[in-house]
Amino acid sequence: MFSCLLKEITEMKRREEEEKRRKTTGQSPEEEEEEQRRRSSQSEEEEEEEAASEQKGAADDDDEAKKKERKCVPGIIYLGHIPPRLRPKHLRNLLSAYGEIGRIFLQPEDRQVRRKKKKSGSRRCDFTEGWVEFRDKRVAKRVALSLHNTPMGTKKRQRFFSDLWNIKYLHRFHWTHLSERLAYEQTVLQQRLRAEVSQAKKETSFYLNNVEKSEHLRKKRQRDGEQVEEKTWDFTQRQTEEEIQKKKKKDSITQKRLNKARLMQQESQSNVSLLAKIFNSNQSE
Repeated sequence: MFSCLLKEITEMKRREEEEKRRKTTGQSPEEEEEEQRRRSSQSEEEEEEEAASEQKGAADDDDEAKKKERKCVPGIIYLGHIPPRLRPKHLRNLLSAYGEIGRIFLQPEDRQVRRKKKKSGSRRCDFTEGWVEFRDKRVAKRVALSLHNTPMGTKKRQRFFSDLWNIKYLHRFHWTHLSERLAYEQTVLQQRLRAEVSQAKKETSFYLNNVEKSEHLRKKRQRDGEQVEEKTWDFTQRQTEEEIQKKKKKDSITQKRLNKARLMQQESQSNVSLLAKIFNSNQSE
């Protein structure tokens, strides 16, 4: 009951306010309805404009986020020439002045080259090629264009001033491609070694089988009483280095012995001549 009374009171007050407004403005009820519609339409247009502006702001935020994501795309450059004594820390110090650097990989020399160096007395391990990752691919492109075929050092007293940069930017190249390439090269090398080993085994087995067959035929012919002619080769095998060295040592030893025998013979002759002189002098007396 109390709520119904409140509603009636509020409606009465609203009607009184509307009548006062009509009297003061002198408008009819139809004109008031039109004004209310106009106000409602204006409010709807304002709401639509606010929604459109919110959508534009969200689109601008998305564009900014996309731009930030694009800035973080890394780029990789390829180094075709690595001078001696250049290490990854030196390369990082040289290229970090142009931008932020991520990962660095340098390909070491072949094993055969390192073995030859060890035999010659140098234990240094050098590199043949390398890859450097920049955090921003635009920086990597700029570095590849500006530093290619230019001196590595900025001053003449620097260690790598006489060497030139050999840089190329790798388009659409990721670090995973490098690991896949290295794994592929390793598998190819292993397959090649397996193929060479299998080929050598086949050749040795073929040779041994032929030798066994020839021996078996020779023994069979001897049992049957046939004459077996032994094959002789018209050429002599070239001496190995070890045989040549042994022969030189033997020749030097024999030469020393001959020299000693000659000296002893000369000494004996001199002694005989002295004895003959002594005995001849005694007989004359």
